[in-house]
Amino acid sequence: MKEKAFGLWSAIFLGIGAMVGIGIFIVIGEAGAIAGNLVIYTFILGGIIALLCGYSLAKLALRYPSRGGVIEYLVQEYEEGFFSGSLGVLFYLAQLIGLAAVVKSFGVYAASYLPSGMTTFNINLFALLILFFFTFINLVGAKVVAKSENIIVIIKLVSLILFVGAALFFVDLNNLKLSVAPKIINLFYALGLVFFAYQGFSLITNSVEDMQNPQKNILRAMILAILIVMILYVTTAIAVLGNLPLDEVIKAKDYALAEAAKPIFGEIGFKIMAAVALISASSAINASLYAATQISYDLAKKGELPKVYEYNVFHSTQGLLVSAALIVPMILFFNLAQIATVASIIVLLIQGFVHLGHLFKIKQTNANAFLVLLAAIGSFLAAFFALLYTYHKMPLIGVYVVASFFVSYLLEVILRLKTKRVIKRAINR
Repeated sequence: MKEKAFGLWSAIFLGIGAMVGIGIFIVIGEAGAIAGNLVIYTFILGGIIALLCGYSLAKLALRYPSRGGVIEYLVQEYEEGFFSGSLGVLFYLAQLIGLAAVVKSFGVYAASYLPSGMTTFNINLFALLILFFFTFINLVGAKVVAKSENIIVIIKLVSLILFVGAALFFVDLNNLKLSVAPKIINLFYALGLVFFAYQGFSLITNSVEDMQNPQKNILRAMILAILIVMILYVTTAIAVLGNLPLDEVIKAKDYALAEAAKPIFGEIGFKIMAAVALISASSAINASLYAATQISYDLAKKGELPKVYEYNVFHSTQGLLVSAALIVPMILFFNLAQIATVASIIVLLIQGFVHLGHLFKIKQTNANAFLVLLAAIGSFLAAFFALLYTYHKMPLIGVYVVASFFVSYLLEVILRLKTKRVIKRAINR
């Protein structure tokens, strides 16, 4: 029998690599601008919610082992109907919105190297260039970039650990005092954005078919990966908020992690952390474009997206080109905070529906109903607080989220009527 690819630690590193991407470079400043030094506790709370969600997903993965992951669980929970189908389409759109946030972040950090600075034109120019570059790379075959993924994960992890290790020696404890913290409610307002930095943990469940002894390893891998990342994120938040006064965090929110390296290492520190962010973004863009294309191709095969997504172009599918084209207007017409917030809210809502649906299958999965219920409540509450905050600060965010649900449902209805095909369960038992 062929030995399966993922043991316990390889699955843990898969989860860590998926979580510790460009998300922390985006989130630390954006969330810090909302919650100030309370964002340290937001990362702890976000990690607890991620642990609950990870527990629920691990139990679902054991019962329904499929590379389809979240989409398979939705179909199992809500049957082969309009609701599960539209959530599947929404999941695809969420991947694109999250990718747009990463691409926009690349534009921000790349523009920081120009003498003219981070103007809207410079940011959008670099964002579009990197999107077109990796679209081309994925069309001709991304083997070289894929092989470098482990090296990139090591680079960003080592860089973050070295930065945090050095920064902790320079922390100004006055910056961390609760007396200078904003209102406690801001801790919860930032929760949705913080979850964006954790969301890669679900990738562990996609590897269940290739995992050695999944009954023993998948839940352990999920918990250990999230705990390790939580410790890294909390210490990173302490390093950033301890070295930058709140007004500087707010001013540099799109690149706060690099800005926090300045007091310790000077301008060269900023440039190095910006370079690490660019490397991380490049890795995430390449991997996410591949994933989004595979999702679109899989859904098209099952009838959830138009046939155009299935047509082959070079070594990829036309779905890659459609996906890239849909990202362009997000880059041009939204800022980084808007894109990241919409992506995080939609991901939280999808997580909420997955765990709520899990309660219908609790006897089949043998999961602890209370923990699954807490995962659903935590996901929905985090999304609620994010929407509540944006209602006052970015009122159009709620409109964009509702519009995303509406478009997904409308697409599902149109495609059902036109193609007569439905998304099918991969696991029938």
